[in-house]
Amino acid sequence: QVQLVESGGGSVQAGGSLNLSCVASGPIYCMGWFRQAPGKEREGIAHIDSASDYMYTESVKGRFTISRDNAKHTMYLQMNSLRPEDTAMYYCAASPGTPTTWCPLETYRYWGRGTQVTVSS
Repeated sequence: QVQLVESGGGSVQAGGSLNLSCVASGPIYCMGWFRQAPGKEREGIAHIDSASDYMYTESVKGRFTISRDNAKHTMYLQMNSLRPEDTAMYYCAASPGTPTTWCPLETYRYWGRGTQVTVSS
């Protein structure tokens, strides 16, 4: 089992930036960021494996950057050009993926507590 600790959420003006961090209790092959706005479905926005192969959802491409430090078991999400529609609870998640299977969404079974991101217009 993996425990995840998140930090870095806050309130910013539109066009501003935030950097989220997620520290895992040990090594895990796949890590990802999800978000959920009130009344909306949880949305996967980016994930990355231990080799730093990554994927972004279309709405954040060019604005958000995912990275990780395997030695520290830590994943980051640099968020730039933030928009009011980015306002949501952001969750760190982890999956015991492999180089062959990579990181199927259904395998993300370890979750952080969430950190709130609020973007004002």
